[in-house]
Amino acid sequence: MREIDRYFMERPEPAKSCLLALRHLVLSFDRQIREDWQYKMPFYKLGAKRLCYLWQEKKTGTPYLGIVDGYLLEHPLLVAEKRSRMKILLINPAEDLPLETIHEILEQARANLRFQ
Repeated sequence: MREIDRYFMERPEPAKSCLLALRHLVLSFDRQIREDWQYKMPFYKLGAKRLCYLWQEKKTGTPYLGIVDGYLLEHPLLVAEKRSRMKILLINPAEDLPLETIHEILEQARANLRFQ
């Protein structure tokens, strides 16, 4: 089993199901997006550029979608916390995924990558 697959399989529920759904959503967002294992976490690249990653908060275990170069994006649900470059979208695993919000953020992130 690949490390990236092991990462998802070893997550506890309900975070596991949430992260797997996010994985599918990101990979189906654009057929050119590729999954890569970097820094011991799943990253999603568009071409050679990193678009986003999936992770969980250490204290609460809350899954999130991390946006590389998120500091360049303006969306009310993206938070930087103490990060200088990345912003994250926290996902409540007990609720349905906010599909429209995720698509809006991925659209902004993809558009931003094309102008770099």
